[in-house]
This record gives sequence, structure tokens and C-alpha cells, in this order.
Amino acid sequence: MRERYFLAELVVAGDLFMEIMDDLLMPVISERRGEVKKLGTVVLGTVRGDLHEIDKNIVVTILRAAGFEVIDLGVDVPSEKFIEAVKKYNADILGMSALLTTTMMEMEVVIKELEKASLRDKVKVIIGGMPITEDFARRIGADAYGRDAVEAVDICKKLVKSLSCK
Repeated sequence: MRERYFLAELVVAGDLFMEIMDDLLMPVISERRGEVKKLGTVVLGTVRGDLHEIDKNIVVTILRAAGFEVIDLGVDVPSEKFIEAVKKYNADILGMSALLTTTMMEMEVVIKELEKASLRDKVKVIIGGMPITEDFARRIGADAYGRDAVEAVDICKKLVKSLSCK
């Protein structure tokens, strides 16, 4: 039987996670930053209309620990902000997260905006979140889908390698 959680409990758990990351893990990551070769730049955010960030925050932390520079745009990110950040930071990868089925189509909007801005061939797109599937990623034109945070980091490493092979 699946356990049930109240939304307030999940919010508190997310806040505690971020406090632990800020207090314990981020100093270690910062200290190691000089030792770890920068793998690439990832712009990451939760799409417009979606306020869920626990999973995104886990991905951000693991990406940073792996050696990626991560620009975390936060939650409820409009397509324009994704596009601006990809340009500003010369991102190698754009990552988008959605927890709600009602917001996942916003990912396709962002990909179309990347195309309009002539950025689509310059940045790899990875998407993830509870309702996201590999089939959905393929249908909207994303390069990859991450089932969980660890897989997302492995995929980002492969995507950066594919960019450097061009």
C-alpha cells in the first residue's frame, strides 16, 4: 500500500532538504569546485504554472556535485525566462521539470520558443517530472528524459559529450 502525505508535510520536507543542502553539502561542493572540471552549463527550472521544486532541487544539487554549473531559475518559469537564460549563460543544456499534467505542455512551448530564437540547435533539452515519459519527450522534441535525479545527471554528461563531438 502506498503511503499518503499531506501537501504541508511535503513542503516542510522540501524546506528541510534545502536547509541540509545549504548547510552541509554546498560548502563541500564549493570547496571541491576547483578540483572538479566544469562539465558544462545547465539552465534548469520548473515550467510556468508549476510550483513544485523538491525534485528540481535534488537534480540541481547532484548536477553541481558532478561538476556542472547550474543556473536555477526556480519555479513557475515563463518560456521567455528560459530563453533569456539560455542566451545569457550560453547554456549547453536546458532542463525543465513539471509535476502537474496541466503544466507539462508548457515544455513544448519552451522548445518552440527555442526554435524561434534560433537556439534549438545550440542547446540540448532534457525534461523530467512525475507525469513525463520518454514518449512525451520524443513527441515534443526534447533530446532526453530523466526518470530520476541520478539518471538525469548521467544523461546530462552524455548530452555534453555529444555537443563536444560536433
